Amino acid sequence: MEKVAVIGAGTMGNGIAHVFAQSGYSVKLIDVSTEQLDKAIKTIGRNLQRQQDKGLITAQEAEAVIQKIRTESDLPTGVSDAELVVEAATENLTLKTAIFQQIDQHAPAGCILATNTSSISITKLAAATRRPDRVIGMHFMNPVPVMKLVEVIQGFATDPEVVRTIETLSRDLGKVPCTVKDYPGFIANRILMPMINEAIHSLFQGVAGISEIDTIMKLGMAHPMGPLQLADFIGLDVCLAILRVMQEGFGEPKYAPCPLLVNMVNAGKLGVKSGEGFYRYEPGKKESIPAF
Repeated sequence: MEKVAVIGAGTMGNGIAHVFAQSGYSVKLIDVSTEQLDKAIKTIGRNLQRQQDKGLITAQEAEAVIQKIRTESDLPTGVSDAELVVEAATENLTLKTAIFQQIDQHAPAGCILATNTSSISITKLAAATRRPDRVIGMHFMNPVPVMKLVEVIQGFATDPEVVRTIETLSRDLGKVPCTVKDYPGFIANRILMPMINEAIHSLFQGVAGISEIDTIMKLGMAHPMGPLQLADFIGLDVCLAILRVMQEGFGEPKYAPCPLLVNMVNAGKLGVKSGEGFYRYEPGKKESIPAF
């Protein structure tokens, strides 16, 4: 396998393109927005510079990575010769289904169709294609160039050989693949999101403040980041969407999102991406302070 297409040039998409290109793959980074594509290439450049500053790569190696990535705003053209497509669009079933139908129509017959979804059913997305046996989940963690895990999700119809191919490919990227079955939230978010939601409930009920909740989890459980700060980095809208997927998928009240989370998303307080969530974030400053 040599040619990879990545759909979506946001935070996850540009990170996925980065790691594939750095491992020697030819990458087409696809997005309807040329502005977003330009921003993605600049972000990849900054991340490569950080790797240079740490002595992990040379300037020549960084340039070689950039040269491996081509941008494309037309999806049919972008996937026309791909051996693997990794979809990294917004976490929305309707949008992802439409994208998978389009990929299926234009990608070569042998191409594997992967999704970076963190919660949406692989089986549902596969059912929208004529090749459900070649559809799989490839859930990278953020930031992609740094985090080692790839959660590999096997849909109901995914061919075991496709699973083995993606596991081997993940190792080739320097990642550690962990294969799970296709149920709401998979493993990473099935465990993480209830923890985040419980932290929000604790705040909502006045049990402790933002700093106290995060400090207890960092110092007491050896987490590198507290659950409320982590929610801000993930995006409160994303957290809400994942919880709703699990609530609907399992039909259990324990996955119902905290009313405070719902209110914050409705108010546009989405975390780092909006400048304020549980903490306030100012451009150029590493320190953040609780928002309330």
